[in-house]
Amino acid sequence: MKRMPWWQVAVCVLLLALAGSAAARADEGVAAQRQKRDAVCTKCHDEIESRPILAIYQTPHGVSADGRTPSCQSCHGESEKHLAGNTDGKGRPPPDIVFGTRHSSAGYAASGAATQSEACLTCHKAGLRMHWPGSQHQVNDVPCASCHRVHATSDPMLVKSEQPTVCFTCHKEQRAQIRQISSHPLDVGKMACSDCHNPHGSAGPKLLAMNSVTETCATCHAEKRGPFLWEHQPVNEDCTNCHTPHGSNIAPLLKSRPPFLCDECHDGPHNSQAAYGTAVAGLQGGGVLPGGNPNSNAVGRACMNCHVMVHGSNSPAGAFLHR
Repeated sequence: MKRMPWWQVAVCVLLLALAGSAAARADEGVAAQRQKRDAVCTKCHDEIESRPILAIYQTPHGVSADGRTPSCQSCHGESEKHLAGNTDGKGRPPPDIVFGTRHSSAGYAASGAATQSEACLTCHKAGLRMHWPGSQHQVNDVPCASCHRVHATSDPMLVKSEQPTVCFTCHKEQRAQIRQISSHPLDVGKMACSDCHNPHGSAGPKLLAMNSVTETCATCHAEKRGPFLWEHQPVNEDCTNCHTPHGSNIAPLLKSRPPFLCDECHDGPHNSQAAYGTAVAGLQGGGVLPGGNPNSNAVGRACMNCHVMVHGSNSPAGAFLHR
């Protein structure tokens, strides 16, 4: 491979340096303009505010070196009437866009959810938020500010241990479920709601992060996914056929206690309510109970005493999911 002459290398380095310097000057110009616009607001909204307004400069929304950083007007609108104040000198009209669910800290009525979300989506409209239009939260007029705290130094929705508290403000049934004996470790900070759900919208049901319940569960429980030589059809269809995802008093997250859970699909001599005889048509696999009598190991016992590979088996002798 032929080497470049030294003078060509020097020219390339010089051009790169000049381009970097020009970009830095452009960013500095944008930052200075943004600070000038912010100063219009911060001359009144200073550190003595009841809420930490200036704390936004300790968040990604206040990084001066980032050319994408918005000014106050980028989110709240130009708010010329608010800046001018009332003609009688008493108070000020609200800004063009007031964030929150009902009222702001200054007592202004919050703007409509669509107006608030539109301001946020000006920048945050790709990636995980691509399914926001038509999502459950959007349809139910849940604004971004009902969950996110933009001016706070720490947004609880971005902290795994704090996120469930925000979600449970509305989802009270799920809050009760995670207090049950068997549950996912949300209350100890090892999981967050967004590990399974995308609150901004999803192509799957229930705002799931993946396209189906089974696919979402398999992101952690990969060993249950298969494919297996011997499949258990409910596992392929939907994990919630047997499990309740947020919590249950029957481990592991089961909807009801075996054998009653299994009896919902599997009838026959394993079921204590079946009519016993020397040949029973409902026997799983078409077999015959020895002597035509119920097996004490099957009646009223947990099916997993024998069928331990209930999610699927790769054993050549695993047709009954017992190996």
